[in-house]
Amino acid sequence: MVDLLDDTNPLSDFQRDAPGFLRQLKATGRPVVLTVDGKAELVVQDAASYQKLLDLAERAERMDALRASIADMQAGRVTPAEDMLAEMRQILGAKQG
Repeated sequence: MVDLLDDTNPLSDFQRDAPGFLRQLKATGRPVVLTVDGKAELVVQDAASYQKLLDLAERAERMDALRASIADMQAGRVTPAEDMLAEMRQILGAKQG
């Protein structure tokens, strides 16, 4: 989690002491917010923390898809697999005959 008091710095400070910021990123695992003219413009984080964030986002997307699927099933907006397969066999059989 970003600590806006400790993890927000001017871009010019980052440019002056990039190695120090890299040590901080690796040690804390927290991203750093960089400002330009006092406004947040960039977020910098180490690769391992970014990968963790990507993994969490992917997991959240899968959970949303599962919730939507469950809601569709509960609302009766799905076709049972057996019915769909039977319909496909009927269509394919009609095309071959």
